[in-house]
Amino acid sequence: MTDKKLGFVGLGRMGGPMSERLINAGYELTVYDPSEAALNAVVAHGGRKAGSPREVADAAPIVLTSLPTPDVVELVALGPDGLAGGAAIEIMLDLSTTGPNTAKRVAEGLSKHAVQWVDCPVSGGVTGAANGTLAEMVSCPQPVYARIEPIIANFGRPFFVGEDPGLAQVVKLGNNMLAAAALVLSSEALAMGVKAGVDPKVMTDIINVSSGRNSATQDKFPKAILPGTFDFGFTTALSYKDVRLCVEEAEAMGVPMLGGALIRQILTITKAKYGPDSDFTCIAKVIEEWAGVEIRG
Repeated sequence: MTDKKLGFVGLGRMGGPMSERLINAGYELTVYDPSEAALNAVVAHGGRKAGSPREVADAAPIVLTSLPTPDVVELVALGPDGLAGGAAIEIMLDLSTTGPNTAKRVAEGLSKHAVQWVDCPVSGGVTGAANGTLAEMVSCPQPVYARIEPIIANFGRPFFVGEDPGLAQVVKLGNNMLAAAALVLSSEALAMGVKAGVDPKVMTDIINVSSGRNSATQDKFPKAILPGTFDFGFTTALSYKDVRLCVEEAEAMGVPMLGGALIRQILTITKAKYGPDSDFTCIAKVIEEWAGVEIRG
């Protein structure tokens, strides 16, 4: 089956670029976001404006969502004006990071309306969303995956994880916990180097051709920390949410996550000091303050 009519709910920093990529690929897209500015930007690009999630689900058999928190995902899916009651919807394809418990609960709720849930959390940030280079973790029944794979291939590289709801969420939470951990540990190592008198750019360059290289030293430090802009594009609140969910899920499974609990605490401090809307690279600012140095190229 070739699906050309799609819906998209959540047109923020990630959803906006992804929805525009679908329009560019020739899909007819009905869109909704509570932000008029975000909604109008995609409508100007060729999207069809809807007044609610329910209206999107009345227009398209497959609706993609990119939403900030688990409670918003649940409300959009199952709320009074949510997707579940739509006349046309057959599949809700969620690109958000919700954690496996929310995924299972929403999947069960949608099944009562004969709507199939698809987990598809993504990694790669705003740049990846714009350039179509995201990593996409997918869990859903195999026949459904065959149907949605051509759609999500517009965003990057899909990885099929399994059929059960929530499996892709487990992978995504683990990934995001590791990304935050890399930022914390790299900040500590570079703060030590600066305090000793090493140029942080030189140290970063050395690390990036050595065994300590990681996503923070290769990407976040050159783009947002060494220049002092702290504008990588992922909020402290979202990073904290992902790490908190990761630790809670691991504890519920009986998996020890001592390091993850420490990363959660660092993010708690960062959020309290710099605010939930700060960039999560502000983790480095916390380490800088404690060390009494600035990590600048």
